[in-house]
Amino acid sequence: MKLKRLFVIIVTFVVFSACEESSSFRKETVDRAIENGKIANEGFLRSLNFVKGWLTKTDSATGLIPTNLIKSSDVWEPHNSAADNYAFMVLTTFLLDKDLYNGKMREMLETEKKFTSRVNSLPDIWSFSKHNFLSDELKMNQVIFGTSEYIKDGLIPLAEYTGKSPWQERMMEMLTDLEPFLTKTDTLETLYSERPASVEEVNGNLLQILSRNYWMTGDQKYLSWATRIGDYYLLGARDLSQVEYLRIRDHGCEIIGGLSELYVTLHFANPEKKELYKPSFYKILDRVLEVGRNEDGLFYNAINPKTGEITDKNIVDNWGYIFDAYYSVYLVDKKEQYRAAVLNGFTKLNEKYRNYNWEGKSHDGYADALESGINLYNREPVPELKSWINSEMQVMFAMQQPNGIIGGWHGDGNFARTAIMNSLWKTQGATIQPWRVDVILGAEKTETETYFALTAETDWEGKLVFDAPRHKTILHLPIDYPRINQFPEWFTAEDAKEYSVVSSQKAITGKYSGTQLVDGIPVKLKAGEKLVCVIK
Repeated sequence: MKLKRLFVIIVTFVVFSACEESSSFRKETVDRAIENGKIANEGFLRSLNFVKGWLTKTDSATGLIPTNLIKSSDVWEPHNSAADNYAFMVLTTFLLDKDLYNGKMREMLETEKKFTSRVNSLPDIWSFSKHNFLSDELKMNQVIFGTSEYIKDGLIPLAEYTGKSPWQERMMEMLTDLEPFLTKTDTLETLYSERPASVEEVNGNLLQILSRNYWMTGDQKYLSWATRIGDYYLLGARDLSQVEYLRIRDHGCEIIGGLSELYVTLHFANPEKKELYKPSFYKILDRVLEVGRNEDGLFYNAINPKTGEITDKNIVDNWGYIFDAYYSVYLVDKKEQYRAAVLNGFTKLNEKYRNYNWEGKSHDGYADALESGINLYNREPVPELKSWINSEMQVMFAMQQPNGIIGGWHGDGNFARTAIMNSLWKTQGATIQPWRVDVILGAEKTETETYFALTAETDWEGKLVFDAPRHKTILHLPIDYPRINQFPEWFTAEDAKEYSVVSSQKAITGKYSGTQLVDGIPVKLKAGEKLVCVIK
């Protein structure tokens, strides 16, 4: 009986009018949930407006979006148009507009596959004016770089949230076609683009892709490919603690995150191999902490680990991408020094980094900085960090133009990515289907309960849908370690658990499996009605 009770979560629904608030609920908590709902709704609406704005800028012949609206309006690029912009148009419509998701987004995918696939399924840069590839010459390094970016930045986050879909199929198709290049003896040394840190960027992308796909599929070959890259960095060939240039911001920092994902994977899949890697990996992490941070505990853009020289003193906007690696190692090794480094990075945010000049005060810099905070707040709910996120989200929101466009380049998708992350935090992962702009869902977590509040201006009928532990159900990860571009989990309903639902609406009262909660509870709201749900 005791075990049975442990697997039962009581869910209480109470519907009340604005003037008849039930005494069984804490008014201040309900009010906070409603306020969170307003913030969530703003983020959702801004993300949908971003999609609609960009859909007015598509190429007339292909229907694809350009890389940007000024300098690269003639090209579609896998590492920009697809990875950073299109993928989060897809996610936005998945949540907020199923007609667009199943219609225009799917059409764009099929068009992309038809026109831009150059080496089997691997895409290359497409010129709208030429109606052909931009370069007459096949540059395989460029194709590999673009593909790795498209998968890591766009398709993996999409697959982690939505599960099986045509976009997941696209990812797996491209990964299969990358295999011959990933197993070439010279690949690790020759992958590059014009960026000086591109070898680390591509290899870091691949480590993240391969580690997650190993868990998702159970296919040992992905882990074998990943450990080949790990051997290169952690068994002597390229010691990052002694190189003369290490880019810590994006387009370089991917290798630190990638090595941490492989390290966590090996902790469970091959502990002996992990122990071989540990001294070298700790050496890299310790060196970055030693010479790569400013007095506030945040990272410089680039350093010379060999000499300790700071080669770019600007502060990394995507600081959480690096802290994710430290926190992941902390989770498996319980190394408190690394957790302390993460917590130390939060201490001056409110004092010195409000309205900050992230990446030239661009919306993309703000998106990465805010994603950094949201993902880590999910693990370490520090009040000061919450305050900073709430403040700076409004700064980012203000950068959007009335037509939905933000900056007019591929980083606009990152605005939507982070806005949706923030909105899902404010709803504790719950969503409504169908979404409608006047239906407001918000949530607030207390020490023992989670409150959900739902209101509508006009009559609405649909489902209140709860989140699942996606790291288990989709990726099959052994632990939910922090990772780049993931959408954190807040309240989740697990398949194996039974939930009792008590409601003043008799139709809702009853027992539900976790699967039923994830599928969604049918709800009817009258105009002006308020539904409060408390889960404890």
